[in-house]
Amino acid sequence: MADPQDSAPRSRRSPAAGERQRDAERTKARIVEAAIAEFAAKGYRAARVSEIADRAGVNKQLISYYFGGKEGLYLEVNRSWDLMSRPMTAPGLPMTEVIAGFARHSAENRDLGRIMVWENLSADFPDDPGQREFFQARVAELRQRQEAGELPADLDPDCLLLALMAATSALLTLPRIAKMITGEEADAPELTERYTEQLVKLMQHIQG
Repeated sequence: MADPQDSAPRSRRSPAAGERQRDAERTKARIVEAAIAEFAAKGYRAARVSEIADRAGVNKQLISYYFGGKEGLYLEVNRSWDLMSRPMTAPGLPMTEVIAGFARHSAENRDLGRIMVWENLSADFPDDPGQREFFQARVAELRQRQEAGELPADLDPDCLLLALMAATSALLTLPRIAKMITGEEADAPELTERYTEQLVKLMQHIQG
């Protein structure tokens, strides 16, 4: 005989607060991931909230709910880049490891790198004070390394940071030229490692 309880209607259990929080964080992470792909492909102005929502598999109203719209989502993408960069800017990390970290980061996170390129080729991106603070902090670190004797004192830290950023992202920003020079695809892991090793040696020469 069937148990009467088997046929009784079952009430749907409401998710606990912790589960709701985890679901929300997963949804936000999917949206940010979709936004990175969309901004990398089209830039800021041409990117559409509806298409980001479709990529993420969510209702586009959630983008407004979680991020306040496209601009807020773009700033969140910048913050995700900042968080990923923190291990490479840890105090006391040797300059050679900083260079190697940023070179590999650029190669492994090409969509984030493409967003950086879009930002610098157009004027329609939201201003992000956090970015200015990030880069000014890197300049200050270079000055501290100069004062500690790790870097030559006669180098302009502003210009040095620009040169190092250009160097560590060259395989991303100059893929055609990289292939013409090396005969390898710019996103080939072997070329990334060879190029990174040479950047480390270059930094060692700079340091003397």
